[in-house]
Amino acid sequence: MATYVIGDLQGCLTPLMQLLEHIQYRAEQDQLWFAGDLINRGPESLETLRFIKSLGHNTKVVLGNHDLHLLAVSYGHGKLKRGDTLAEILTAGDRDDLMDWLRQQPLCHYDEQLNTVMTHAGIPPCWDLKKTQTLAKEVEDKLRSDTVDDFFATMYGNKPNQWDDKLTGTDRLRTITNYLTRMRFCDENSKLDLESKEGISTASKGYAAWFNYPTKVPSDCHIVFGHWAALEGKTQQEHVHALDTGCVWGGSLTALRLEDRQRFSTPCTINRKNS
Repeated sequence: MATYVIGDLQGCLTPLMQLLEHIQYRAEQDQLWFAGDLINRGPESLETLRFIKSLGHNTKVVLGNHDLHLLAVSYGHGKLKRGDTLAEILTAGDRDDLMDWLRQQPLCHYDEQLNTVMTHAGIPPCWDLKKTQTLAKEVEDKLRSDTVDDFFATMYGNKPNQWDDKLTGTDRLRTITNYLTRMRFCDENSKLDLESKEGISTASKGYAAWFNYPTKVPSDCHIVFGHWAALEGKTQQEHVHALDTGCVWGGSLTALRLEDRQRFSTPCTINRKNS
C-alpha cells in the first residue's frame, strides 16, 4: 500500500488520469490525498469532482479556497468570477449531492502513522499541530451544520488578518479559513498579507513565506500543501512539501509518495476555458 498526495487539480481530470497511470495507482491498495482546489479554472471541473467523489474511502480531501468559493456560490453568496469554470457543476443534475459531499470534507487531515499533516495553504507559525486541528474543526463543524448558509454569507474578506484567541463569531471562522486556504505571506507575528500572490521574492517588506518562520509543528512532522503555484513545488524546507506545480497554467501535476517522499509529475497541456 502506498499513499500519494496530489497537488491542485483545479478541474484538470485528464492530467490526473495520466498521473495515476504513471504511478501505477492500485485502487484496492493505494490511498490518494488531495490538497484542495479540486476544481475551477480547468476544463473538467464537473468531471473531476464526480471522479474524486467516486473514489470512496481510500481518498482524503481537504478543502481549498476554490472549493469553498464553489460552495458559497451554490448557496447564493458570492458571484462567479471571470475565468471560473463552475457553471457546469452549478447546473448539474447531481449538484446537490456533490455540494453535500464537498461540505463534509475537512480543512485539515493528519495521519499519525505517516506523521504528516495536510491543509490547502499550510500552517501559520503561531499554531501548533493540535491547535490547527482544533481550529479547523470549528470551521468543519459549521460547514456541516444547518446554519452553513450564515458562514458563506460572511466568508469572504481579508480582515481580521492576524490570529487572536479572543476572536469570536464570523471573524473567527473567516480568519481560520483564510489561514488554512489562502495564506502565502505573513510577518513574524503571523499577520497575513493576502494581496501578494507571486513568488517568494515578491514579499512585501516585513513579510515572508509562512514556512520560512520558526514553526510550532514538530520538525519531524511533514506538512503537505498546495495553493501556491509560483513556488514551483519548492520550499527549501525538508519537512514542508509544496505540491501545486501549476497544472492549470500549463505546468505539471505532481504527486508525493509519503512513504519515501518520492515525487512524480506529468506535464499538462490543457485548453483552459474562459481564460
